[in-house]
Amino acid sequence: MKKLMTLLVAILLIAAPTSAQRKGRWSGNPILPEFHADPEILFSRQTGRFYIYSTTDGVPGWGGYYFTAFSSPDLVEWKHEGIVLDLATKQVPWATGNAWAPAIIEKEVGGQYKYYFYYSGHDPKTNRKAIGVAEATSPTGPFYDHGQPIVNKLPEGVRGGQQIDVDVFQDPQSGKYYLYWGNGYMAGAELNLDMVSIDTTTIRVLTPEGGTLQDYAYREAPYVFYRKGLYYFLWSVDDTGSPNYHVAYGTAATPLGPITVAANPIVLQQNPAEEIYGTAHNSVICVPGYDDWYIVYHRINPAYLDRQMGPGFHRQVCIDRLLFDKDGQILPVRPSHSGVLPVRPKKVKEKKK
Repeated sequence: MKKLMTLLVAILLIAAPTSAQRKGRWSGNPILPEFHADPEILFSRQTGRFYIYSTTDGVPGWGGYYFTAFSSPDLVEWKHEGIVLDLATKQVPWATGNAWAPAIIEKEVGGQYKYYFYYSGHDPKTNRKAIGVAEATSPTGPFYDHGQPIVNKLPEGVRGGQQIDVDVFQDPQSGKYYLYWGNGYMAGAELNLDMVSIDTTTIRVLTPEGGTLQDYAYREAPYVFYRKGLYYFLWSVDDTGSPNYHVAYGTAATPLGPITVAANPIVLQQNPAEEIYGTAHNSVICVPGYDDWYIVYHRINPAYLDRQMGPGFHRQVCIDRLLFDKDGQILPVRPSHSGVLPVRPKKVKEKKK
């Protein structure tokens, strides 16, 4: 009975508005039109709006070649801001396509905001995937690529995998910036001050050991955030075209691990009863001024679930609340069709680093 009551309370908390929310309609899921995947969410202090960047999906062979941005004042109403980076043009001289899984961070430099956009693309010189970086002074661009990849080879000691699924993170404790990446392995490193190169002496292989496809066996898509003294590491399990594609997590005492897998590691997984499948490759956002957290992720459009229909590239972006217990453990997310209610961020003055 006690376990049942705990579960009911968790479900009610997931559905209930928070202090940051106001009366209004639910966002509904998916929140973006058409097909998008691998969503990255940013809150811009410059504009006071939320932004989502993603893999442009619906293309056979994951062949999308450009990135778009959507913006919102409240996580509910989303505006298409257009293409921000196009790998089929001279914007990106080193890549020819496979524009996948972006990450972005806002940094204030000398009173001016700058945006560093990390992403993976296909490098024809090596015939492999690599991670690039582009820069802008607006969250919607135009972005200017730095002309060469920031990561284009496996970390020492790693024998297989791809240089994709990048994440960027600023440690609020030290002010330092970190990059994470890897399919088949998880790696992390400290970014240099220029934000367009990494300190190679700090590269660490962070792949969580063990697990199975039913719980936490690491596949790809590392994502890092900090809350109340803990660094949370989230990652995706199984194949992106599998209904079982889901999110697991662990924690660490430092931005470069080591990672301790959580006792109950599954954060988000499919709910076949609601025709919700393949819920993974996520990012996380905290509403400024509150301890209110949200997880943005993609799931498979159920009309394309059959393998012959290409479930791995017919994905849609969704959002739900992310809750913690009193000990800081992440409560399992209940993926929904309703989505979230509007939020109203507080104006929080940024600490300059």
